[in-house]
Amino acid sequence: MGIAERKKREKKMLAEMRIKQIQDAAEDIFIRKGFYSATVEDIAKKAELSPATIYLYFRNKDELYGSLNLITLQYLFDEIKHVYTNDSLGVEEKICGFKDALYKTYQYRPLVLRLILHVQLDDVLAALNSELLNKLNSLSQKIMGMIAAVYKEGVQQGKFIEGHENAHADIIWAVFTGLVLWEEAKRRINPQKKFLEPTLNRAFDIFCRGIKKE
Repeated sequence: MGIAERKKREKKMLAEMRIKQIQDAAEDIFIRKGFYSATVEDIAKKAELSPATIYLYFRNKDELYGSLNLITLQYLFDEIKHVYTNDSLGVEEKICGFKDALYKTYQYRPLVLRLILHVQLDDVLAALNSELLNKLNSLSQKIMGMIAAVYKEGVQQGKFIEGHENAHADIIWAVFTGLVLWEEAKRRINPQKKFLEPTLNRAFDIFCRGIKKE
């Protein structure tokens, strides 16, 4: 490896380290202060960097927030794809596998996921640069597409009732996100309450019974 190539690799590694350092700090600040109250200065202080350094990697707070969305969504995509491409699973088992993938994503970054769902309701993502927004939209479409494809396959096999596959993918996502937001509301009243997993299991049990073709 030549000197120029080594320096290029070292520069890339430093940039990746800085980005992770900034994202970790942003995650902590967003969770503690909320997205709207947090500032780039707060994040810079937590990361022990100057605001100018943060602006080298992220144009603004929205873009930094969007990058956390991307990390979480990529994790969910990987989990959903793992279930979708498992040929040893039947369509009913894949639906249950999607439930587990959703819950694993919640466990991966529960507070970040709650924050993302809250802030998305206010269209913050619409302010992101086109490249980041396209990445988020592409991952979202692929995730929903895999869920819809399994439902369509179940209909073709005569195991699920007739229906628009995209609508059923939306229902699965709505059940999950609704329960996550509801848990957040309950947690504010009683921090000891942890009902998401059993309620999610029950919701999917009802859903799976409902789509089965008798």
